[in-house]
Amino acid sequence: MNLPIIQPGMRVTVMGLGTFGGGIGAARYCAENGAQVTVTDMKQPEELGGSLDALAGYGIDFVLGEHRSTDFSGADLVVVSPAVPRESRYVQEARNAGVPLTTEIGLFVARCPARVCGITGSNGKTTTVSMLESILSATEIPHHTGGNIGGSLLSSLPDISAGETVVLELSSFQLEWLDETGWSPSIAAVLNIMPNHLDRHGTIEAYARAKASIIRHQHSGDTAILVADDPGAYGLADDVKGRLVTVGIDTGGTDFAFDEGWTIERTDTGAYRLFDAGLVRVPGRHNLLNALTAAACAREIGVGPDSIAKGIGHFNGIAHRLEFVAETGGVTYYNDSKATTPEAAAAGVAAFDQPVIPIFGGYDKKVPFEGLARSVAGKIRWAALIGVTAPSLKTALEDSGVATETFPTLDEAVSACANHAHEGDVVLLSPGCASYDMFPNFETRGDAFRRIVLELAGKRGRGGDESD
Repeated sequence: MNLPIIQPGMRVTVMGLGTFGGGIGAARYCAENGAQVTVTDMKQPEELGGSLDALAGYGIDFVLGEHRSTDFSGADLVVVSPAVPRESRYVQEARNAGVPLTTEIGLFVARCPARVCGITGSNGKTTTVSMLESILSATEIPHHTGGNIGGSLLSSLPDISAGETVVLELSSFQLEWLDETGWSPSIAAVLNIMPNHLDRHGTIEAYARAKASIIRHQHSGDTAILVADDPGAYGLADDVKGRLVTVGIDTGGTDFAFDEGWTIERTDTGAYRLFDAGLVRVPGRHNLLNALTAAACAREIGVGPDSIAKGIGHFNGIAHRLEFVAETGGVTYYNDSKATTPEAAAAGVAAFDQPVIPIFGGYDKKVPFEGLARSVAGKIRWAALIGVTAPSLKTALEDSGVATETFPTLDEAVSACANHAHEGDVVLLSPGCASYDMFPNFETRGDAFRRIVLELAGKRGRGGDESD
């Protein structure tokens, strides 16, 4: 593996501070370990606000509103935000000068002494990681959770020992960079591989290669957990170097499956019940698969069935992922802002038995919407559209017989959905797109939806409590 280690006196350039936490963690970690740190970001100081405040007093040089070539060619190490394309001019200048490159997560795994369980997929990563976190919290197993789920674990490194477990949510961006270092986690789970981030990766083949790197550098003693129901994930089976563990609902003979309402684990000695499927409180078949995958990871870590059942039973869902917001006038409102792919939006609609009135649309990641349209045709009578992708969504949906209307703001879309809804209906924000055209991130979009709905519920005099 080629995982750079921070040494005192190193000249380190952190490219991309951002506001998500990884840039802050990387810059702070490098400075605390004696490096001379330069943070460079194309954003202006007023756009970075709290991130700059978090690094006050660390002796860091800031280059904001621009990148300088010398900060890359003259560094001993460049720590790149995973969102930066590998083809970036400045990345190439560092490469041409022989400067090694890494990421925040690369810095972490280079020093992490613990066993790592990594989870990836186009959809469901955060929910599955959170379910596994809930399971581990029901045990006495010391553990840490991080990665794409938010924040940085670099500050926790001094407290992490070899006998502990680290759970990482890993995005295609993070995996693409980790692939260069030759690292994969000892336990790797792949939920699904569907078209996503084609604006970055270019083709589904390139995107799939990035995802596949989670198992590419495993060893014979490692474990790969693949969802057999998803062709993209299960298509990696032939590349598994260690032990293959399969998960499935619709496919027979998998190691972890559902049978007569129970989660079961099949071993050489028989099939054993793990937990009642009724314990899974978040709606949708896809969340049953997420729970099954979390259980498979937990068993690999060494968790017993009772703790798995307890952890799954305590999991009530997470913000922006089929999050209940309110009920008013017999209509329920759900925030699924994290559904940033067409497949995730289709799964959101399919999660409900009641009629659904969805809000689709957002930033254009250059993915097609015909599959989404076919999936929801016959299940929805009308859809509200927002954002840059509204025209292409309108074409795809109306070609499949779904009526649509486009709105310039989320407020107007929610209001229109409320007017269309009948008692017993679900109004669902499940955009199927990223948020960057109208909001800085999916959390802000989901928060806005929640605020609009709660204000609407208050005006109608039939409020519903916001769900945690």
